[in-house]
Amino acid sequence: MSANVIKLTPSALAALLCSRVCHDLINPVGMVNTGLEVLDDESNTDMHADAIDLIRNASRQANAKLNFLRDAFGAAGSAPGIFPLEDLQKKTMDMYADSKATLNWQLSVDGLEKSKARLLMNMVMIAVNAIPRGGDVVISGEETQLKLVATGRKAGLKPEIEKALNGKTPEDGFDGRSIQPFYAGMIARELGGTLSHVAEEDSVTFTANFS
Repeated sequence: MSANVIKLTPSALAALLCSRVCHDLINPVGMVNTGLEVLDDESNTDMHADAIDLIRNASRQANAKLNFLRDAFGAAGSAPGIFPLEDLQKKTMDMYADSKATLNWQLSVDGLEKSKARLLMNMVMIAVNAIPRGGDVVISGEETQLKLVATGRKAGLKPEIEKALNGKTPEDGFDGRSIQPFYAGMIARELGGTLSHVAEEDSVTFTANFS
């Protein structure tokens, strides 16, 4: 490991990743609670149909996020194996079904080794966040390289995200948002590879190379 890359304790990393999961789930869970409160209000029956739609949509979002994050942050089973591309695409597309970003899949493989699939999912998270106003994310690559190009108006990375992605501590320390890009870089390094990014006008390119 490079001397310039910091190393978090396992407990600190676990706590921060749990914080990120909670951050991603709090909105759909809150929507469910709101819908239930409306249904409990017998004086507001004209809003019950809207409340049921809200609960249904929130449940879909929560389920999609849990399925995605379980594999993006979890082990997906301890045994080595291949993560089928079809499953990887479905979980990722479900995760970002309501996103302003459009995902364009151009991978030239039918599946990825589990750790590389986890890395790719984390790269997608970073790429989508790099275009907060919407745009396109082109996902390409093979066994020796994964490449994502995020294109959209005002594309870019916040300083704390860029630092974390480079394996350094953000100025104000890690939080639920910045731990995720740090984790992505950590996966790449554990695979004996590198994770780099290049920002240009209205686009950011993320590349993971493996020896």
